[in-house]
Formats: sequence, C-alpha cells, structure tokens
Amino acid sequence: MFVRGIMKPNHQCWTVEMNTPLRDALNTLNQHDIEGMPVLEEGIFKGMISRQVIYQSYFEGNQSKDIFLDETVAGDVVSYQTYFVTEDDVFEHTLTTFKGFPIVAVVGTDHTFAGIVTRFDVIEQFESAFGMKRKGVRIAFTSEESEGRIARMSDIVKQYHETVISLTTFDETDKLARRIVLKIEKSPNIDRFVKKLEQSGFRVLDVKED
Repeated sequence: MFVRGIMKPNHQCWTVEMNTPLRDALNTLNQHDIEGMPVLEEGIFKGMISRQVIYQSYFEGNQSKDIFLDETVAGDVVSYQTYFVTEDDVFEHTLTTFKGFPIVAVVGTDHTFAGIVTRFDVIEQFESAFGMKRKGVRIAFTSEESEGRIARMSDIVKQYHETVISLTTFDETDKLARRIVLKIEKSPNIDRFVKKLEQSGFRVLDVKED
C-alpha cells in the first residue's frame, strides 16, 4: 500500500497561506475542529501550524493577544517543516513521521502540496491489515525461515477450505524462525486445520477467537 492510496487529496484539506494572520488561522482550526493544518506558499508546502504552535508562540512573546493574532502571520510561527512524505512512499513510512503531530503532508515535485495523511488513516490501514474489523480465529505460529514454507501453509489453507481474513509475519528473536499470525473465518475445521499445521512443522503458539 502506497501513501497515494490512503491520503486525502489537497482539495479536501484545510490549509493556510504563509501570509494568513494567526487570528484567521486559529478561526479555521476552531471552526472545523482540526488539530493542525499545512502552511503553503503558492501551493508549496512550508510546514505545519496548530493551536499549540500558536499558543506557544504567544506565551513566549510579549505582545498583547489582539496585536499578536492580528499582526503575526502563519509564516512567522510555522513549524514541523520536515513532516512530509511523497505519494510513492509506502504507508508504513508515515509511522516514524508522526511524532507529536496528528497529520503529515504529502508532497510532489518541488514540495508541491498534494494532500495529507492523518494518524487515523494509518491506524485504519493497520486495523485492516490485521483483520481487526472482522470476527474470526487468530492463529499465531512460528515457522523456520526456509523456501516454500508460506506456500506450504497456503496449500493447507486450501486443503481445509479456510477463508483467510488477514496474514501478517514478524521477525523472531531467532533469525532462523519467523512468527506468523493468520486470521481465518471460524469453521468446523479449525481443530483439524491447526493439527495439520503442527504436523507440517509449524509450531502453533496460540489460537484465539476474536
């Protein structure tokens, strides 16, 4: 899955320009109940702004509230200039970018603003990858790192006519083994299916209905 598959395009995003007074920026944040938004200059991504950024800048200064909000512009307080990814990045890369801010900008050539990815969008993708929104039976097991092991597991799934909801793999501490979490629809074959996995050399760690 690439970022372009989960991003909100620019025409669906709230943004401000570098020369937007902070009062207007704050009104946009409050009116639409959003935590933060990109700051642009002629369509180019320049960074992020949020209530926290605005409040912090105000308390660190010595201006009155009205003067600060009316005479300070977004470009004066813009932050998080490195919070961006590209449309061609895999969506997992966004995880390391969410550090204290709820959105990440998506940019194109020359940092042209293309849209945003929110933390909620990424969480939804992981919920889907783990099959969290569908009921089923989750089977955790380990397999030695050898050619054809996933194909063998697939053959067993086909043999017992199981319906796969999700399949994820993780590195084990032992570099010669891989941990696999398979979620399938509940069926009368579960016990026989699990037994067949074990007979085929897979070490079953846990079976849980959720």
